[in-house]
Amino acid sequence: MKFRPLGLAFVLGLSLTAWAQTVVDALDWQEGEVPPPPAFDAGKLLNFDVSSGSSLVYGVDPASLSIGKDGIVRYVVVATSASGARNVLYEGLRCSSGEFKTYARYTPEGLWRDVEKPQWHSMFGNMPSRHALKFARVGACDNSAPASSVGEIVRQLKTQGYSR
Repeated sequence: MKFRPLGLAFVLGLSLTAWAQTVVDALDWQEGEVPPPPAFDAGKLLNFDVSSGSSLVYGVDPASLSIGKDGIVRYVVVATSASGARNVLYEGLRCSSGEFKTYARYTPEGLWRDVEKPQWHSMFGNMPSRHALKFARVGACDNSAPASSVGEIVRQLKTQGYSR
């Protein structure tokens, strides 16, 4: 295929325009109001494998999933140990930047405790747990965009996750 200079300039112009728009969108982006932590049912979790060496089982309650107008996928994730101890978190994924944030933690007394100053963290950083990255990869994100719908996330979890 032979490219003509004018055609090549047109294609490059579109590419640069799209790239510039993405940069502007990223700079203008603001997180919307965060809804309160949703109720969850530990008996209805859709589990996903984080690491073959992990003794924790991770699952997301599909009823807790939402995709905000700000592009954030919010969810309740439950990490359960072999002894049955649970760590429950209300989190958000920002697929466009590869980041996650923990908004609240569920206490043994059955109450949500907000994280004082929730911060975005890279999913690719050297964190002790890689659950956010794995959740993004098994269905919450479609490359650098949120999944097309909550139903699509559930479908992906059911096909790519597993049940123990």
